Amino acid sequence: MYNMSICNIMFSTNILQPRMVEARLKNGSVGIGHCTKVPRNANMEKLQHGYLFPEIDRHEAMHLEKYPHANIIDLGIGDTTEPLPTIVTTSMVDFVHGLSTRKGYKGYGPEQGEKALRKEISDVFYKDLGIKPTEVFVSDGAQCDITRLQLLMGPNLKIAVQDPSFPAYIDSSVIIGRAGEFVDKSGKYKNIEYMKCGPQTNFFPDLSTISRPDIIFFCSPNNPTGHAATRKQLEQLVDFAKVNGSIIIFDSAYSAYITDDSPKSIFEIPGAREVAIEVSSFSKFAGFTGVRLGWTVIPEELLYSNGFPVVHDFNRIVCTCFNGASNIAQAGGLACLSSKGFRAVKSLAAYYMENARILVNGLGSVGVTVYGGKNAPYVWVHFPGSKSWNVFAEILEKTHMITVPGSGFGPGGEEYIRISAFGQRESIIEASQRLKHLLYQNVN
Repeated sequence: MYNMSICNIMFSTNILQPRMVEARLKNGSVGIGHCTKVPRNANMEKLQHGYLFPEIDRHEAMHLEKYPHANIIDLGIGDTTEPLPTIVTTSMVDFVHGLSTRKGYKGYGPEQGEKALRKEISDVFYKDLGIKPTEVFVSDGAQCDITRLQLLMGPNLKIAVQDPSFPAYIDSSVIIGRAGEFVDKSGKYKNIEYMKCGPQTNFFPDLSTISRPDIIFFCSPNNPTGHAATRKQLEQLVDFAKVNGSIIIFDSAYSAYITDDSPKSIFEIPGAREVAIEVSSFSKFAGFTGVRLGWTVIPEELLYSNGFPVVHDFNRIVCTCFNGASNIAQAGGLACLSSKGFRAVKSLAAYYMENARILVNGLGSVGVTVYGGKNAPYVWVHFPGSKSWNVFAEILEKTHMITVPGSGFGPGGEEYIRISAFGQRESIIEASQRLKHLLYQNVN
């Protein structure tokens, strides 16, 4: 069995372990300037460390200081690398040029998104699922919508999250005041239900052990494990939400990467319109990580306990807190959903999935247990008995590669590393070779 050689080494505070950074701040380190009489938001003090991906960027910067000429391969944050299809960029350029004309100029648009784009999202992604364009809210990305949904629901509700899962679900819950105190021994927040989703349960929680939550955050395909929930699993989830009177916030940002018959939308499941909200994005399927465009679907049938439609309150949140997605980005989104544009962006997804295949095959060839890479462009690698930040550190030190420590996605990720398949092909091949060399040395 493979074990990392550095697992028991204690790192100094200026190299690793982001929680030590937080501890220094709590132990009296203050900013230079004038202190007002405004107290700090107590919920911000409950955050355990810097947000995961900026922390990783910080470690990369320190590594470059140590090795200024290192050829770093970044397979961490999961940023897209391939150029946008010409049909998409041409559409945005034409729109921009139009803004310099009297006829083509547009200012504020509808906060909910342009009608044409809302209709295309409804038609392309939810054909035959009964989703109306008026139930689609266009945004500047799924992560922003997650925070707006947190604001919508308020602080006095209990949430459940997959463990492991995308860290924004938990961090935004802490900031809104819903998480409670952090328990060091368990690595969990007191008021959050962590639904363990490991290989022992086919990456789906044992719902019979879950106490009633108000809100269930569920991502499929899951980030970081890459697992796409089966139809049977999602039927169980919807039934669980109905019995408990809960609302599912379903993150389908990676649904375009599903290659088998797993559902791409929660609304493929009968009854989901009564218990679910879906959040999705153009970021990963169309390469819009920098362009910024996403959407949220809230069915009219979804009601609060007093019978008031959730969609009406979300519309109010959007109109109060958001002026609408960039009209330039929306023009690009429309081009993505044209027949020609959709074929082009689907080829991008196929490119990244081939990258995932290369990584899975390479890691598997040295006997490491690997999950994911089939329905999502993430590879979830198991290092039994290891601390994930230590594994991250050894990979960075010995291969000049950026990965993501699994514990950043929750306590259930402690023995894992997530590797992104977003990258240029030559970098992916080189990364696979470096990892194989490192792992082969440790095994032998």
